Amino acid sequence: MSANAARAYMTIGDVLASLQGEFPDITHSKIRFLEAEGLIEPERTPSGYRKFTSADVERLRYILAAQRDRYLPLRVIKEQLDSRPPRTLVAADSQPAAEVALTRRQLLDGAGITEAQLEELEAYGLVRRTGPHYDSDALTVARTAVRLAGYGFEARHLRVVKAAAERELALIEQTIAPLLKRRAPGAHEAAGKAARELGGLTLTLHTALVSAALKDSLGG
Repeated sequence: MSANAARAYMTIGDVLASLQGEFPDITHSKIRFLEAEGLIEPERTPSGYRKFTSADVERLRYILAAQRDRYLPLRVIKEQLDSRPPRTLVAADSQPAAEVALTRRQLLDGAGITEAQLEELEAYGLVRRTGPHYDSDALTVARTAVRLAGYGFEARHLRVVKAAAERELALIEQTIAPLLKRRAPGAHEAAGKAARELGGLTLTLHTALVSAALKDSLGG
């Protein structure tokens, strides 16, 4: 093997070094577990050591980002990886190749939620589906609702959060309405960009206000 070919491969230590800045929790054990689950398949040297390519690292980055940012279960991630060519892989926090489309069973498994809990969330309009599938927002809501349930929150208690979100949405829609009425080229795209920015700003403000209120409530 030439020196250039040898440098084309990375050891598991090299992989950890390249990913730990973005994913501090990544470990040797985590990589071995993902291999055992069939999500990655690094090559082996004659003596049995793993050797990774840049494509393996990008695949790992996709898996870790999908777990961290979209809370996807490994089964769903594997299905996504198996259904697309390697070159289409992108980080979960960038523009994905396709929107997440989960079946009801995948949502239940991914969120760790019961059928009864999901039905209650749907009854209160907290989780919705598009056709037969659920998107990443539905998964996030379901997972968050499960964690809140550990503190005694039921779906009916979360209506106040939904109402606040709807009021913020109404404010954003009112703000961008003039942009949507324009006939100039790119007006619709500009309205969408403004709406996303306003959504992020209102979320930041909401978080800061809740944090400040908690400090006052707790005397800190």
